[in-house]
Amino acid sequence: MALKNTSTTITSLCSIPTLFLSLTLICTLSVTLFFLFSNPQAQTQTQTQTQATLHHLKVYISDLPRSLNYGLLDTYYSSTTFDSRLPNNPHHKTHIPKNLKFPPYPENPLIKQYSAEYWIMADLMTPDNLRTNSFAKRVFDLNQADVVFVPFFATLSAELQLGTNKGVFRKKVDENMDYVRQREVLDFVTKTQAWNRSGGRDHVFVLTDPVAMWHVRAEIAPAILLVVDFGGWFRLDSKSSNSSTPDMIQHTQVSLLKDVIVPYTHLLPRLQLSEDQRRQTLLYFKGAKHRHRGGIVREKLWDLLVNEPGVIMEEGFPNATGVEQSIRGMRTSEFCLHPAGDTPTSCRLFDAIQSLCIPVIVSDNIELPFEVGYLKSFSEEQKNKFQQNMAHVQSIFEYDNGHPGGIGPINPDGAVNHIWKKVHQKLPMIKEAIVREKRKPPGVSIPLRCHCT
Repeated sequence: MALKNTSTTITSLCSIPTLFLSLTLICTLSVTLFFLFSNPQAQTQTQTQTQATLHHLKVYISDLPRSLNYGLLDTYYSSTTFDSRLPNNPHHKTHIPKNLKFPPYPENPLIKQYSAEYWIMADLMTPDNLRTNSFAKRVFDLNQADVVFVPFFATLSAELQLGTNKGVFRKKVDENMDYVRQREVLDFVTKTQAWNRSGGRDHVFVLTDPVAMWHVRAEIAPAILLVVDFGGWFRLDSKSSNSSTPDMIQHTQVSLLKDVIVPYTHLLPRLQLSEDQRRQTLLYFKGAKHRHRGGIVREKLWDLLVNEPGVIMEEGFPNATGVEQSIRGMRTSEFCLHPAGDTPTSCRLFDAIQSLCIPVIVSDNIELPFEVGYLKSFSEEQKNKFQQNMAHVQSIFEYDNGHPGGIGPINPDGAVNHIWKKVHQKLPMIKEAIVREKRKPPGVSIPLRCHCT
């Protein structure tokens, strides 16, 4: 499937309505997905030198009961029920000492990939004398706070319900304990002085699972939402004149003006550049062939690529065997395929970065031709440069600080610190929104929908 170098061929490929694919190399991906980087090494040195003079993000923690955060981990480990979505689950809850103040986050890969909520909160729970690396400064006086962190493990709450009784997950019933917990959080938070002073606009919710806080999204719409992408927040506009149109209208709840895109937690261990060995495979993918919504593109890709020389397409589940296969596959491949899943991105992208496997981003929103022959055209020098760029940014996508329960100093150039800095960047707009809301005459409402993202 070599790509002919003619404008006629390119035009023809771009006109195919069923599948548009794009190759985005990691040096560009890292910039657009999370942070702007021109020279990561130089920027890291500058950040270290100027850390003492930077303004901190002052964070007040809402006083939710422990049952809505670390208590959910107690519930997880005390349960004798296996996750029904993970056959032959090797990640069960054994050998965890009871009465731990900060239990570890589950190793179940379906849950672990969303563990940002755990590491962000652990930074705030770490004693001040160990938090000199953190851009966030915890304050205990609400009047000193820039933002209010809501310490609800929303993803863990959702995954507990999905793993035990998925049938009631989307129902507002007492049997749906995730819904009950969502209501408990909102009933508590919305009655506080902190919420009333800002209408919730300065509150921070971590919602890395696309279905986290499913039943109360409209109520937390004004808040700062930390999400992995906007894929779970799209819907067809009910007022569209053509109900069959594929165009999606964004929910009012999400906007890059106030919200922060954060990384998934990678599941595969980090490969150092010095440990990298010669790679024999051109392109690798491992995952479910059949997905929903945007993930339909996977089936088309599978049929196109499964018999291509130098391409490995493996269908598998994220159990212990699947993890070992993924480590071997990503570390022996030059490029790793990253098609859309249930949402536009997945933790596979960050596994590829940690494995120094150059990601191939697949999207049906970017009209560029894709051919396996194009991947073969890159020289060894070019591919080595891509890997060097990935090695420079690996730490940016790392949450784990290596301390039990996450209680300890964080990496100043790690994911948690960069998230705090991104939240800090939103403050001027958030403060302006609070002032504008207070200026509104009583009874006047302003439509929330905007296309400013």
